This record gives sequence, structure tokens and C-alpha cells, in this order.
Amino acid sequence: MPTSEKIEDFYLQKFNQLPEFVDKKNGHFNVFSLKPFVGEFANPLPYRKRDYYKVTLMKGSGNVHYADRTASVERYAIVFTNPNIPYKWENTDKVQDGYFCIFSGMFFNQFGNINEYTVFQPSGVHIFELDEEQYLLLEKHFLRMLEEIQTDYQFKFDVLRTIMYEILHYVMRTHPALIFEKTKANSNQRIYNLFLELLERQFPIDNIYQKVQVKAPSEFAEQLNIHVNHLNRVVKESSERTTSELIAERFLKESQQLLKQSNWNIAQISDALGFHEVTNFNSFFKKHTGTTPSKYRSGN
Repeated sequence: MPTSEKIEDFYLQKFNQLPEFVDKKNGHFNVFSLKPFVGEFANPLPYRKRDYYKVTLMKGSGNVHYADRTASVERYAIVFTNPNIPYKWENTDKVQDGYFCIFSGMFFNQFGNINEYTVFQPSGVHIFELDEEQYLLLEKHFLRMLEEIQTDYQFKFDVLRTIMYEILHYVMRTHPALIFEKTKANSNQRIYNLFLELLERQFPIDNIYQKVQVKAPSEFAEQLNIHVNHLNRVVKESSERTTSELIAERFLKESQQLLKQSNWNIAQISDALGFHEVTNFNSFFKKHTGTTPSKYRSGN
């Protein structure tokens, strides 16, 4: 499982091709209408990090899930996401309309530090409710960006930066944040569910080029943007088992399926499951089953 979705991944998933102006050196910016991606055209947005920034103006309802909180949108909202915070959208089919822009951190290089703005900081507020008048005002900014990006004007990206800053300052100056759910039980259950989702999403392994990327509790905690001790405590409270036990159980199940159902050799299975040495995989398997992978495969 990749640690984050790259801008190139975004374009390939949405459009099956890369635009001509993905500029890694000088930064990237683009703006879109939400209509082709919501309502009846909606696809779920899985829990993960993205390596780009995103600002979404939306009309409709939905939920945004972070590791330890959920925000609900009822009618209108503007949402700021950044590369440091993993998240997922729920009920995107209930979003009716809107716009979004994506950009890399390099896009604002030498034009201010975008990370100084609280809407892009991990501890900041990322979702703001709007009334209809506020939505329509911000819609005009996004329509200006859609129009500007189609021009051949030499300095159009400077214009786009200016509009983006206008949006940032307007929102930070005038809009209260949505109140996040902070019930401890609900928060813990969300973290536990997201942990299980991240674990399960790595499987099944169906080709030898697919390799598990996240194995250790600390790596799962990093994906969830929480401390490993917090994750371990939540998992223990939710399942009465340790994080390591649940991870080992799922890895063992996958290894048994590969040994019985594939023709891969032991080294290939070990590598796909993220073990650096075959001896480590053999020790892991024998510890949990009492036998070696070879004997398990042969039925002895």
C-alpha cells in the first residue's frame, strides 16, 4: 500500500492520463468542477494521505473522517486538506455541486509559506461551514480560477496564487469551524476501524510484484497520524488483543493462503509479505503454527 497518493496518481485515477503541465520543479496547480466526481458519479475516497494540498468548495452533505475525529457537512462548506493529514470522504454521492483545486507545496515557494496558515496545519481547523451567500461568493473565486487557468496569459499562475490567497484570508477571517465529534468512545472506535481498514487493504496479495508496505504498529500509527502508544491503547480497549497480535494474525492468514493456493516459492512469499530474510519468515510462521512453511505446504 503506498504511503500517500501522488499528484500523478490523482490524474491517472480521475482521467487516465497526465496533463502536459505537471511541473515538479516549479510546483503544480489545477482547478476543477466537482460535478463529474459526485452524486451518481461518486466513488469512495479511501483513508490515506495525499502528497498534495487540496481546497474543496462543496454544496451538499457528507462526512470527512480523520483518525480521531469526524466532521459532518450539512449544506455548504469549504474543506482544506494537506499532505500531513490522512482522511477519507464518506457519502460523496450526497454532494451536489462544487469545485476543488489541487496544488503542490512548491507552487507557493517564494510566494509565502502556505504551512503557516492554520487551515493547513495538523492542529488547525480544516472544515468551515458556509451559508448560501458565502458559498456563492467563494464560488465566484473558483469560477475566476477556472477561467484564468484556460488563458495563455504569461503570469496566470501568479493570478491563481492571488485568488487562492483571497480565499484563504476570507475563510480564516470570517468563518467559524465545524464542531468535531470528540466523544472518546466514538473516537476510539473510528481509530480502531481505520486501523483494521489499513491492515486489510494490503491484502490479498495476488502477484509477486505486490509487496506489503506497512507491518509494524508504529508504521500503522504513522499512517493514522497518531502516536503508537495511543494506537496500542485503542486496539487493546476495542479488541482485548494487542496491535501486534492482530497484525500477525492477518499476515499468518495471508501466508497460509499463498502457501496453499499459489505456486510461488517460499522466498517470493516471504518477500511479498515484507520479510527481509526468508529465515525471519520461517521463524514467524513456525512461532504461530508450530511448523515450517515448507511442511505446511506439503501437508506434513
